[in-house]
Amino acid sequence: MEELKQRIREQGKIRGTNEILKVDSFLNHQMDVGFLTQIGREFRRRFQDCQVDRILTIEASGIGIACLAALAFDNIPVVFAKKNKTKNIAGDVSISQVESFTQSKRPYNIFVSKEFLHPGEKVLLIDDFLANGSALSALIDIAGQAGCEVVGAGIVIEKAFQPGGERIRGQGVRVESLARIQAMSEEAGVVFA
Repeated sequence: MEELKQRIREQGKIRGTNEILKVDSFLNHQMDVGFLTQIGREFRRRFQDCQVDRILTIEASGIGIACLAALAFDNIPVVFAKKNKTKNIAGDVSISQVESFTQSKRPYNIFVSKEFLHPGEKVLLIDDFLANGSALSALIDIAGQAGCEVVGAGIVIEKAFQPGGERIRGQGVRVESLARIQAMSEEAGVVFA
C-alpha cells in the first residue's frame, strides 16, 4: 500500500537500536480515521475470497484498525483480547500468553470471554505490527480454543527482518501485510521488502 509506505517514510520515527518504529502520529496513538478507513478497505480487498464471521484483535492498538476493517466487511463483530482480566469479564475465558516486543519483554496473559467466539466461525486476525509473532500466536491459540478457523491475519506493518512473519506463515496462516520492512535504521531510514 503505497500511501502507507509514504507515511512511514515521512512520519515514522526509528528509536533505540533500530528495533522500534514509531508511527503514533497516524496509526497507534493519534489515529487518522480517514486513512484507517482506507486500510480497512484494503484488508477487505485482500481477504475478499474468504468468509469472515468476526475479527479478532488485541488491545489496544489493534482495536481502531479492526473496527474500521469490520465496517468494510459489512459491519461484522470485532472481539478484542484484553490484557487484564477485569471484574466485568464474567464466566469462562480463553487465556493465552504474549511476550510483547515493545512492552518490557515480560510475558503477560490475554483474555477473551468464551461467549464471543463460537465453534466453526471464520475469524480474521488484525493487528498494527508483526515483529516476533507472539501476539498473533496467542490470538491463534485463543481462536483454536474456541473452535474457530483462522482465515488469515491482516497486518498493517510487518518487520520482515524479524522472525514473526515466517513463524506465523510456518503455522499455515495466511498473512497479508500492507507494508513489509526489510531493514531500518535511524541513519538510513526504512527499506521496504
